[in-house]
Amino acid sequence: MNVRRRHISAVALTAVAALGFGTLTACSSDSAAAGDTGTFDVVASFYPMAFLAERIGGDHVHVTSLTQPGQEPHDLEISAKQTAQLEESDAALYLKGLQPSVDDAIGQSPIATKIDAAELTALEEHGTEAGHGEEHGDEHGDEHADEDGHGHDHDHEGGDPHIWLDPVKYAEVAEGVGKAFQKADPDHAADYRKNTATLVKDLKALDQKFHAGLANRKTDVFVTTHAAFGYLAERYGLTEEAISGLDPDTEPSGARVKELQKIAKEDGVTTVFYETLVSDRTAKTLAGDTGLRTDVLDPVEGITDHSRGEDYFQVMEANLTALRTALGAR
Repeated sequence: MNVRRRHISAVALTAVAALGFGTLTACSSDSAAAGDTGTFDVVASFYPMAFLAERIGGDHVHVTSLTQPGQEPHDLEISAKQTAQLEESDAALYLKGLQPSVDDAIGQSPIATKIDAAELTALEEHGTEAGHGEEHGDEHGDEHADEDGHGHDHDHEGGDPHIWLDPVKYAEVAEGVGKAFQKADPDHAADYRKNTATLVKDLKALDQKFHAGLANRKTDVFVTTHAAFGYLAERYGLTEEAISGLDPDTEPSGARVKELQKIAKEDGVTTVFYETLVSDRTAKTLAGDTGLRTDVLDPVEGITDHSRGEDYFQVMEANLTALRTALGAR
């Protein structure tokens, strides 16, 4: 399959950083302070990090998430209370480049063990709204960046941070987190090692489901509200066309909207995907103007009552079902 997105490999560290971030469960309403819980206290930046900490740590960890259910992770601003929680925790687990306020807080924190998921797998530059491919031409690329001023939104200097949407990359991160837990809490290393192996096995099985489920499809192209699915698209030979760039709150240019209308017609696009944590207005407007359907493709940045599942795996399988329908998979 032809992936018509531009990928620029970025240097990423594979060594595990020393661990030190207490986490709160992103899929629960628990707001208990980290520290002094009698377990290994981990603070996670948002749901995909909290999910890893919970699955790998099991009963040995107390996880606190800095991002509450329903809160858009990109918009998070760390409070003074959360900063204090960091200092009382045993470990911090985050993804540098996604949440600037978290990066700053952890950088200034005295926590000895800090795990940056971005250092545990290779990051790449995935597109903005100008990142479409050769068949549609790149003549609008500079125009989009000039008009909107957000060629690479949020200044994701280390590359696209949405690594958890690729089960293979997420498994690489899980392995690194598992090693960091073993080093920071050696008394429970055997359990962390076992839990990590189980999680990696489940993620590999999910990868195989995506490969099989998307094998026979009518089109490779799907349209989303923002460019969160670059890794997923690359992994399975798809082409993501984002209305906006990496920032879910930016408005597309008029030229980009017209271009997407043309792409939809030429590539047999049936669906415009939106997500649960940001407004669906732009997606529904584009769909209405082009006679397309709308559906949810969830970037799994948080679990709420509106999510199509209760955890990462359930929501990702719901995403697979939505993609199969939109791409005409048999």
